[in-house]
Amino acid sequence: MNAAARGRLLVGVLMCVVGAVWFFQGIGVLRGSFMTGQGFWTVIGVILFVVGLRMIVRRRSGTPRSESE
Repeated sequence: MNAAARGRLLVGVLMCVVGAVWFFQGIGVLRGSFMTGQGFWTVIGVILFVVGLRMIVRRRSGTPRSESE
């Protein structure tokens, strides 16, 4: 695995972690932030988590990227 691939994998993992935190803050499970109980952060958290998961899955499955990506 080259450095760029490791970087993409790391970014994907970090996006999943941050997305999960924002999701749980948005639904009110994690308290202590201005994001607590705000539906906006729930949606953003889900989107960030899905994008991060896609990066991880594409990296681990070895799916080739097209020239346009």
